[in-house]
Amino acid sequence: MSAVIPRATYRLQLHGGFGFDAAAAVVPYLARLGISHVYCSPILRARPGSMHGYDVVAHDEINPELGGAEGHARFAAALRAHGMGAILDLVPNHMGISPDNAWWADVLEHGRASRYAGYFDIDWEPSNPDLRQRLLTPMLGEHYDDALRAGLLRVAFDAERGAFELRYHEHRWPIDLASLAPLLREVAATTARTPLDRLANAIAQLPPRTPEHLARAARAAALKQQLAQLAMAEPEAASAIDARLAALDADALHALLEAQTYRLTYWRVASDEINYRRFFDINELAALRIEDRAVFDATHRLPIALAAAGDVQGLRIDHPDGLCDPAGYFERLQQAYADASGGARDGIGLYVIAEKIAAPYEDVPTSWPIHGTTGYRYAMVVGGVLVDTAAEEALDRIWREFSGETASFHELAHAGRLAAARGILASDLTMHATALVRIARADRRTRDYTWNSLRDALAEVAACMPVYRTYVIDRPSEQDLRFIDWAIAQARQRGTGADPTIFDFVRRCLANDPLPGSDTALRARIRDFAIRFQQFCAPVAAKGVEDTAFYRYHRLVSLNEVGGEPGTFGMTPRAFHGASSDRAARWPHTILATSTHDNKRSEDVRNRISVLSQMPEAWDARLQRWTGLSCGWRTTLADVGEAPSRADEYLLWQTLVGTLPVEGLDADTLPAYRERMRDYMIKAAREAKLQTSWMRPHAAYEQALLGFVDGVLARVQPNPLLTDLRRWTHRIAWYGALNSLTMVLLKLTSPGVPDLYQGSELVELQLVDPDNRRPVDYAVRAALLDELGALQQADPARLAATLAAWCAPPADARLKLWITWRLLALRREYEALFRDGSYQALDASGTSADHVLSYARSASDRTVCVAGVRLHARLAERGADETPAWRDTRLRLPEALRDAPLRNVLTGEALTPEDGAVTAQALFATLPVAALVRAR
Repeated sequence: MSAVIPRATYRLQLHGGFGFDAAAAVVPYLARLGISHVYCSPILRARPGSMHGYDVVAHDEINPELGGAEGHARFAAALRAHGMGAILDLVPNHMGISPDNAWWADVLEHGRASRYAGYFDIDWEPSNPDLRQRLLTPMLGEHYDDALRAGLLRVAFDAERGAFELRYHEHRWPIDLASLAPLLREVAATTARTPLDRLANAIAQLPPRTPEHLARAARAAALKQQLAQLAMAEPEAASAIDARLAALDADALHALLEAQTYRLTYWRVASDEINYRRFFDINELAALRIEDRAVFDATHRLPIALAAAGDVQGLRIDHPDGLCDPAGYFERLQQAYADASGGARDGIGLYVIAEKIAAPYEDVPTSWPIHGTTGYRYAMVVGGVLVDTAAEEALDRIWREFSGETASFHELAHAGRLAAARGILASDLTMHATALVRIARADRRTRDYTWNSLRDALAEVAACMPVYRTYVIDRPSEQDLRFIDWAIAQARQRGTGADPTIFDFVRRCLANDPLPGSDTALRARIRDFAIRFQQFCAPVAAKGVEDTAFYRYHRLVSLNEVGGEPGTFGMTPRAFHGASSDRAARWPHTILATSTHDNKRSEDVRNRISVLSQMPEAWDARLQRWTGLSCGWRTTLADVGEAPSRADEYLLWQTLVGTLPVEGLDADTLPAYRERMRDYMIKAAREAKLQTSWMRPHAAYEQALLGFVDGVLARVQPNPLLTDLRRWTHRIAWYGALNSLTMVLLKLTSPGVPDLYQGSELVELQLVDPDNRRPVDYAVRAALLDELGALQQADPARLAATLAAWCAPPADARLKLWITWRLLALRREYEALFRDGSYQALDASGTSADHVLSYARSASDRTVCVAGVRLHARLAERGADETPAWRDTRLRLPEALRDAPLRNVLTGEALTPEDGAVTAQALFATLPVAALVRAR
């Protein structure tokens, strides 16, 4: 059985306000658009009110807030009725640990005696002796003692369940029944209730919270049931228990809480002492030990069943870099599907894509039984080729002179990684250093390496790792060794206090290469350390680069995107073709994404900002003008200096250029837009962690930053600065819209499976979440698609005239939908070609050849020639009255199309090759994009 390869996917963000029925209502529109599979956000039961679904609390239940199993069945039926399928987003790395998570609650109550204690990645023997056999729970908004004395913590008795819980605002934690035996005895004695006394004695006999007593939870559940029955039969006893609990003072409550498995703390304690692995630094998301077969089965039973039943045709795997053994996980996933569906266990029967961020110089292991990744890298490839690489030096100078920042992106990324390792992830670093020092002390050749030296060395190595992580399990691959050696060499060079030989020891451990003579136990510990340190490197990279350096380095922020490398200034057409050819050969069915729910900026915002690379002198002049017009809104703070910082101001100007509505702002729309910019700039400043941060907000700086935004966007009129911004951005918006057309063309015809993020078939000027999670108006899109259907029936001359008019400044938003619709129809008609066809780069010749990006896709006797215009602003400089000066530019066609009449499927226009080529003037007479096939 071979996997079903989607023709084109469409991402829907499901939540309580947009569940299965709402999604089902959109299916007819998506079918008409040309989508084959809906690509859903996670659908398993998540924390109440979750807007994303990545905080799953129950893997055996479809989220009732989305419509539950019945709603999902209706959604699946709607997809089948329209010949469509679904891709499910699966979260194997972690779970939400709200009170709704029964597994986590069981661990909190019974500790290592819980059958679920091994489901989570918990260090029960941390370096802090106060936490041994306990679980740090950093959920308090203030110091523990302050919460106690303020009465914010209280124990309540749930008489219906016979259970006790600790309450703090909306949080709930179970109280171990055995710890309350003395209190229950006291209540029984003061009220002369013999049944309660007998029950209290039985509760006191509960076994300790150790792994040998896995039956403890069942015994406790039976006792709770008896207590609930007693409370129902004797309401006075329940009232007496309530009264005694209410009378607990801070000292008594503290003593009770000290008897629990968990230790409640102020949330800031987590970065230093937390002893369970998290998703990055999010305390509310606890990591799972998915490598354990029991955990895998418990978390995947329902998704695999949905896939085997045909309700789901593929899986997106969230954050596999957090897993112990991604390769082993993917193999087990395919085997589980094969077993459930009756397929062969030695193939790749299920379409699977991995949310993997790969560096430009990193190869995703082709041995993994998957079809590719979620497309972050492709977004940078297709976006990079729309950047003018010749402008790097000019924009570099403008950024440095404006901001005063002299560090390269590489240096800022290293600083961000190092700060993350030593700061918000310090507790994880401590755990790995403790494991490594135990390994060192087990051998006299390494026992002199100290804990502090090892901790410093590990922090440097993690900061110098050039990729998210390596994948060493037993033996490292050549690629793994290359990255480990690079990180060790860089760390050795940067290390100032460490014994230089310590890095040789660290290298051996990371490569799972024990010293000769190491015994079996030591070898096992080294292997475990190597695996776990790899899991640590991924969040160090994510928090240090994406969530720190990306917000400090603003040379051209269209390049500051998940999966991107802002230090690399764009991509040449030759490199684009190289990446495309490689993808066609090795990952022909990977996802091609240009906007996602994780983006820092939507594709249309990035495409606008990239235009700045084509006009650096004009951008520099505008910056000076806007800086002068806004000088009255700046201030100076004693501790941080100029506010806002020049770097934050530089980011704001690019953000405004990228997001100002092309239709303009008025008194009705300005307030909402201003609020979006305020929210974004505060988030960006906190992520940068320079003048302010999430951990330590700087109220005065943030107020100054908001004051600056408010000054720029104070009113529509009179406002000379905003007027100038809008006028200048109007032209940028047009070039950006043309960029978006080229991007759509390339995405929908390149090797891979194109994915559309919800709403992005029209121009969407969105920023990072929650801005990109706003509701999508599908009624408007469906109506526009009806309009395009009518236009398609028009005669060729009228069609070309309409499209040409739409392409004129500022570019009609319907044009993006038109290109998307026609190319999706082409993918349907030429499905085999786009799924498995070859890729051939095509060359243009002539004065403006560098502005033409073209290639051919072929399969059997069919060929499609694709051509798009790049660098529109620079091209306009070559013509008069902004008419592109194509002059002598010609495109050499693929052999299969050189001697036949051709048709541009995007405009309906006919073209006749001459000497095996077509002129750029004819090719782009109506639109800056073309898809040529043989005329019928």
